[in-house]
Amino acid sequence: MFNKLLIANRGEIACRVIRSAKCMGIRTVAVFSDADRDAPHTLMADETVHIGASPSAESYLVVERIIDACRTTGADAVHPGYGFLSENPALVAGLTDAGIAFVGPPAKAIALMGDKIASKALAESAGVPTIPGFNEVLKDAEDAVSRAGQIGYPVMLKASAGGGGKGMRIAFDDDECREGFERASSEARSSFSDDRVFIEKFVSQPRHIEIQVLADHHGNRIHLNERECSIQRRHQKVVEEAPSSFVDASLREQMGAQALALAEAVDYTSAGTVEFIVDEARNFYFLEMNTRLQVEHPVTELITGVDLVEWMLRIAAGEKLTLTQQEVGISGWALESRVYAEDPYRGFLPSSGRILRFRPPDDVQGVRVDTGICEGGEVSLHYDPMVAKLVTHGPDRDSAAKTMLRALDRFEIRGIQSNIPFLAALVQHPRFLSGDITTGFIEKEFPEGFAGNVLSETVVQRIVALIAVVHHNWHLREDISAGPVASPAVRRYIQVDTVQHEVTVTLEASRWRVTVDGQAISLEMAGGAFDAVIDFSADGIASTAQLNRTGSRYEVFHSGASVGALVLEPYSAALYPLMPRQVAPDLSHLALSPMPGLLVSVAVTEGDVVKAGDEIAVIEAMKMENVIRAERDGTVLCLHAKPGEALEVDQQVIEFVRETSA
Repeated sequence: MFNKLLIANRGEIACRVIRSAKCMGIRTVAVFSDADRDAPHTLMADETVHIGASPSAESYLVVERIIDACRTTGADAVHPGYGFLSENPALVAGLTDAGIAFVGPPAKAIALMGDKIASKALAESAGVPTIPGFNEVLKDAEDAVSRAGQIGYPVMLKASAGGGGKGMRIAFDDDECREGFERASSEARSSFSDDRVFIEKFVSQPRHIEIQVLADHHGNRIHLNERECSIQRRHQKVVEEAPSSFVDASLREQMGAQALALAEAVDYTSAGTVEFIVDEARNFYFLEMNTRLQVEHPVTELITGVDLVEWMLRIAAGEKLTLTQQEVGISGWALESRVYAEDPYRGFLPSSGRILRFRPPDDVQGVRVDTGICEGGEVSLHYDPMVAKLVTHGPDRDSAAKTMLRALDRFEIRGIQSNIPFLAALVQHPRFLSGDITTGFIEKEFPEGFAGNVLSETVVQRIVALIAVVHHNWHLREDISAGPVASPAVRRYIQVDTVQHEVTVTLEASRWRVTVDGQAISLEMAGGAFDAVIDFSADGIASTAQLNRTGSRYEVFHSGASVGALVLEPYSAALYPLMPRQVAPDLSHLALSPMPGLLVSVAVTEGDVVKAGDEIAVIEAMKMENVIRAERDGTVLCLHAKPGEALEVDQQVIEFVRETSA
C-alpha cells in the first residue's frame, strides 16, 4: 500500500479522498491555489503545497505543478478526484515517467473514453447500443445545421472532450443549432482546451441511468448496480438516487453486462461509470464512460456498503477485488442533492462571496454531508459552484425522500444564495415521489423557472403560529430584563404579504396554545425558541423551519418556501395599511450583470437596434457561459464594460436609449 497520497483536487472531493486515505493509514498531501489557501481540504491533510494562482489553468490544471508537488513531498501516489486533471492522459503519463502511481485507469482508457467520438465508436464495436447520429467532428455552425437536417430535430450538440454538462446544447431548429454549436465549442475550448463538437439525435424524455463498475489488474470486473440521474438542469445533475425505481432486475442485469463488456473492451481498471439513456420502452443507449470517480458515488456506497475511494486505492496498489458480482447487494435507498451556490429565484445564476453561516444537518440520522466549505470561507468564481452533497439513506425511497426534506429544512447557509429551496421543492414534488421522472422533468415542471414553493393555507397558519410563539418568547425575555412579566395571553397581528393574521398566544403546561384567525393550534418545540433551526410540532404534525429575526421582522424557510413576516402590535396593525410603499426605480433602459463573472463577449455596439430576445452579451461564471438577452426592443446608447472585464452583480453592462412617453 502507498505511504503518502497527493490529492490533485480541491473542495469536497479532496476532503472525501483524504478521509478514506486516513482510515487506511495513508499520509496525505493537499495542493492549493491562492483562492484555497485556507480551505478545509488543506487543514485536513498532513502536508500542503501551493501550486499557483486562483484560475485553475494556472494551478489545478497544470500537470507539471502536480508532479513537482509529488517530488517535493515524496508522495508515491496521486488521486485526481473528479474534474480538473482526473481524465487527462498527460497526467498519467507524467506520473508514470516519474515513478508515481496514478489512482485511476490507464492513460489509454482515459484517452479513448474521454473522447466521446472515439468512445462511441468503441462502444459500437463492443456491441453496446448507441444513439443515432454522426460520429464525426463538425466543421462549423453551418455543417452542424446540415447534419441536423439529415438527422431530424431535436438534436444534441456535444463537446467531444470533458463532461459535467459543459459543452452540451439541445437544438430544435436551425437558429438554435447555430447558436448551440458556438456555445458548445466555446465552453469546451474554455473548460477542456478542446473545441471539437459532434452531433446526434436527441432522445426526448429519456431517463439518465448509469452503472458503477470496479475492475482490478487481475481481470476481475464487477458492477455495483445502477444510479438514476434523470433530475437535471442544463445537463447538470441535480438529484441522484440508487437504485432506480424504473430499473427492474432484468434491465439491471442487461445494463450491467453491457457496462462490463465496454470495460473489458478498453481494458479498464479502477472505478468507472458507464452512462446510458433509457427510453420509456426500456431500450438503453450508450452515452459516455466517465473514467473517474463520480460526484454521485455516495449513493452507491450507501446501498452497497462499498467504499469506492478505498477500492480505487487498493486496486492502484495492485490488490485483487475480493467482492464478487453475486455478493453485490442493494440495502435500502439513497438520495443525493447537490447544493449549489446559485440563486434559484434569479434563473439559477451563480452566487459567489463569503459564507457567513454554514451549518449542515449532520446531526440527523440517515444523513451524510460531503463538503469542502466551512463557515467564513469563500465561494470563488474560479471553480464549480457546488458547495456540498447532501445524501440521505433509508429502508425505502419514501423514507429517504422524507429524510432529505427534513435535512434541507435544517441546512443553514447565509452570505450567499443556494439552491436549497429548489431542492426542497423537487424532493416533495408528486411526480418525483411517484418516480415519474425524466431528464426533461425540471424543464416541464418549472418552465418559467423557480419562484418558490407555495405553501397551503394550513401550513401558512402553522408557520404564523410558530412566529407568534417565537416572538412572544423574545418579548418575554426583553420584558424580564426590563421589569414586570407580560400577560400570559397576548394578542398580536402578523403581516404575511398583504394578509394580516390575528393571533393570540397562551402557554398551557408544556405546550403553547395559539389561535390564528380564530383557528386553535397546539404547538410544541423540541428545542429553544431562540434557535436558528427549530423542530416543532403543530397539532401533532412534526416539522422543521429556519428563522431569521431582525426585531419584529422574520424570514422563515420551510419546505422550499420563504415566508417574510412582520409582527405588529394591535395599534401598529391598524396603521400599517396606511403606510406609503416604496416604488422600485425604473431600470428597463439598462442591461445589468445578473451575476459576478467575466464578460466574454458583447454582441452590440453603440447605435445598434436590438429586438427583445436578441443576444447582447455572454458572461462566464463558474465555468459556464450565460447568454444575456435584450429584455425589450431598443437602441444601444453606450457600453459600460468591455470583453475580458470582471463584473460585479448588477453592474451596468449596456445602456439603451430611454423610452419617452408621447
